[in-house]
Amino acid sequence: MKSIITPAAAAALVPDGAVLMIGGFMGVGTPERLIDALVLAGRRNLTVIANDTARPGVGIGKLIDAGLVAKVIASHIGTNPETQRQMIAGAIAVELVPQGSLAERVRSGGYGLGGVLTPTGLGTPAEEGKTKLELEGVTYLVERALKADFALIAAKHADYDGNLDYALTARNFNPLMAMAAATVIVEPQEIVPVGTLTPDMVVTPHVLVDHLVGKEKRHG
Repeated sequence: MKSIITPAAAAALVPDGAVLMIGGFMGVGTPERLIDALVLAGRRNLTVIANDTARPGVGIGKLIDAGLVAKVIASHIGTNPETQRQMIAGAIAVELVPQGSLAERVRSGGYGLGGVLTPTGLGTPAEEGKTKLELEGVTYLVERALKADFALIAAKHADYDGNLDYALTARNFNPLMAMAAATVIVEPQEIVPVGTLTPDMVVTPHVLVDHLVGKEKRHG
């Protein structure tokens, strides 16, 4: 059986300055209770690797609102004016990565590769400071693999062993990030008995998962 902990206990595992991969797309597939717990814990100087920073008050936007993020590596920040404001003010560093390249960099980290070769970004600001490599007459950018201290991901179901499935577009960055972090903390919508998820339903196998976040008991 996998470790089942509260959101507060999960946040207590994350130190200041941690590198976090956080799943989701505009808040869909993002572990909201985990993010709320991090905000309450006041974890600071975080590096967040994610597709986006959602919106103020939503998903990763809550971490931005609270001033807890020192750096963002994402495909866009266009839907969050607070991220933009902090970037312009010099309060937060932002590395923008084309979406496909971001996904491949995370996948490379999880697969034990050093990076990926891609022509995407050539001739744009995305190539600044990056190594170029020519193969068979074609020039590529070398996009380095991404890894994290923690992956905070959301799933539709987890069984008690930690096998996961996902709902629709929530299956975006979550499975990739589960492979690319030293510690994987999962917030499932529901924890079900072992055997409920048939093998063909399992997207992320239990060996990748360290902790499941359960629902807190209410008193009274």
